[in-house]
Amino acid sequence: MQDLTLVMAQLDPLVGDIPGNADRAIETVREAYLEHGADVVVLPELFLTGYPPEDLLLRPSMETRLRDARARMAAKVVKDVMVVVGYPGRREGQLYNMAGVLYNGEWIAEYAKQALPNYQVFDEQRYFAAGTQPLVVEHKGARLGILICEDIWKEQPVRQARDAGADILVTLNASPYHQNKPSERLRLLEERARDVALPIVYVNQIGGQDELVFDGGSCCVDAHGKLAVQAPHWDIWLRPVQFIQEQGQWVPREGEVDLDVSPEEDLYSALVTGLRDYVNKSGFQGVVLGLSGGIDSALSLAIAVDALGPQRVHAVMMPYHYTADISRADAAEQAKLLGVNYEVLPIAPMVESFMNTLAESFEGTERDTTEENLQSRCRGVLLMALSNKKGLMVLTTGNKSEMAVGYATLYGDMVGGYNAIKDVYKTWVYRLARWRNTESLVIPQRVIDRPPSAELAPDQQDSDSLPDYDTLDAILVRYIEGDMSAEAIIEAGFAAEDVYRVVKLVDRCEYKRRQAPVGVRVTQRGFGRDRRYPIVNGWQPGN
Repeated sequence: MQDLTLVMAQLDPLVGDIPGNADRAIETVREAYLEHGADVVVLPELFLTGYPPEDLLLRPSMETRLRDARARMAAKVVKDVMVVVGYPGRREGQLYNMAGVLYNGEWIAEYAKQALPNYQVFDEQRYFAAGTQPLVVEHKGARLGILICEDIWKEQPVRQARDAGADILVTLNASPYHQNKPSERLRLLEERARDVALPIVYVNQIGGQDELVFDGGSCCVDAHGKLAVQAPHWDIWLRPVQFIQEQGQWVPREGEVDLDVSPEEDLYSALVTGLRDYVNKSGFQGVVLGLSGGIDSALSLAIAVDALGPQRVHAVMMPYHYTADISRADAAEQAKLLGVNYEVLPIAPMVESFMNTLAESFEGTERDTTEENLQSRCRGVLLMALSNKKGLMVLTTGNKSEMAVGYATLYGDMVGGYNAIKDVYKTWVYRLARWRNTESLVIPQRVIDRPPSAELAPDQQDSDSLPDYDTLDAILVRYIEGDMSAEAIIEAGFAAEDVYRVVKLVDRCEYKRRQAPVGVRVTQRGFGRDRRYPIVNGWQPGN
């Protein structure tokens, strides 16, 4: 009986490191051949440049670097293994998102991606021309129809590959994660496989790249759409798919399938992966963050330790007159639980020095948020000083609900290089904290149970200036993710006063978000490259 071993190479490339990515490809093929007897190895979309390469694609030396990398692969990749790998390539002056086929030291075929996404975080039409022709390559009796990522979301390229004689569809992907995305992909693959009555191999990349994070989950479905093999999510992996011929058709044998995880575990893994890759790929020794005794910084600390290990995490409590004793105690307890470097730096002398300097300028004015923001800005100065001195990146800790309505201080608690929970709504912050504590106690229960407060004024609570978080998040999801109008949200059952207040805050605070650190995108519409609104505009909320 004829068979074929195809290995899905679920890897974490470094954007721009073309020589390093080529070396990873060479070593991966060798490992797949030695450990799994690979006949075919499939790597992700644009693997040689990493994804997304963005304006690196415009660099004059891009073509030269890719040519050198492909030549090295042709010379060093194990012979008698067919390799399918993604990279950008030119034809007649046009740049395409390509999949190249390497076999026995020769690049024998190329496929140009046909469906170029230009929505949400994608802007491929900025760089690439669209291909028009299918590619089917034969190896050991099996005819492989090659596709790239968005192609599988469209009917035409899939049917075109089938009509060109494909026995198995193989798609290279760099599909970023958002909540519920893994199940969306599986539903899509089931639909496409049944439509063309062919098995589909789906190879996705893993790891973080700036605000994007890739979850892997590479898999194979049979011609009926049934999941036959799946690689784990959130891990680099080589997962073989064994194809055999039955009644003239190529059928994947059932193999290992990654178990489903809870929504909380999936999201938490995305945050850990995004932070780990951002810090490590940027070359930082570790992170430093302000630990306030509140839920946001507590969750951020847990994520940082899980991503980097306690020895690379430095937590700082920076108390002022309004910092509650229980906040000091809870911060110290969590630092001890997680075994991180921890110190206490009171900010009262700094705040009082600023106030003395400004006393004449402020004469005749009432106390307001100016004085509150000075506290936050003093903390930002301390954290940046520690960052500069110790080579640690400052990790900010504001959640998406706060970033949406501007409940944060420019040049204060927004000072930093990265925010692990930037795209996590407050209600999900609580869900993640509770879930993480079921694995092992890392956040004191009192931190989760206490009413949230910025502690910038006596007896201050978030609810003094914001609707309760269940209401706030429900409005924000509709306005940010769903682009619903204020009136439509009101018709959905929310109080008009709350809706207009929240919508106006979101619109008014775009200037703050433009100056905020990057953070991993985990919702269907994150702030940054995903949601682009003008800072200065005259649009009024309504219908």
